[in-house]
Amino acid sequence: MEISNTAPTPLSSQVDHLVVVAASLDQGVQWCKRVLGITPGPGGEHGLMGTHNRLFTVASPAFPRAYFEIIAINSEAKNPRTAPARRWFDLDDQELQLRLGKTGPQLAHFVASTPRVGAAVRALARQGLDRGEVLDVSRMTPQGLLRWKITVREDGQRLFYGALPTLIQWGDAHPADGMAPSGVTLQSLHASHPRPDALRGGYEAMGLAGVGLAEGPPNLIATLQTPRGLVTIESKGI
Repeated sequence: MEISNTAPTPLSSQVDHLVVVAASLDQGVQWCKRVLGITPGPGGEHGLMGTHNRLFTVASPAFPRAYFEIIAINSEAKNPRTAPARRWFDLDDQELQLRLGKTGPQLAHFVASTPRVGAAVRALARQGLDRGEVLDVSRMTPQGLLRWKITVREDGQRLFYGALPTLIQWGDAHPADGMAPSGVTLQSLHASHPRPDALRGGYEAMGLAGVGLAEGPPNLIATLQTPRGLVTIESKGI
């Protein structure tokens, strides 16, 4: 048997999109107008999860394919969601929903894209981090069917207060491909956590680039250039 001396290809991932969660999609749209100074573009419905969203690009030289997602539970969904037990991004967490009802929409998470999502999940598992099952998801868009693979834990948890990204692997198309410039661009993304070494190990395992990390209270901090000037949004441990 011939033994290959070729080293395995290193994993790589990059910031795909920011996730702002809202008690309702209407509230998310109004928040976007007030805070970022734009009306978000169209999105779609996720029958698998019973959620819906609005999207817009925030691509910049540092984050060339990044976009912004405002997401909420779709209380008017015509069909019941099919899986899993709890929705992604902790949207079924009662404390989170109460906070959103009191304080309004908030940055809660980010998603990282990778060309090898299965390998990235296994790499995280070797660090003791369970990113969840890889699900096949799709939704119809005006440009056709959008397909992707995404990690979702059965309990819906984001992990590290949202600072360990959900992983996504896109099919033939990426949603940002059809988005017009929004007037908003992502300048930087930083995370802080009381256990930065464990979080850093996760970032290194998936080959994540472009996200700053420091020790401190749980937080995600995104700085965006907007029509209202430079705007910083934070999760503050949500």
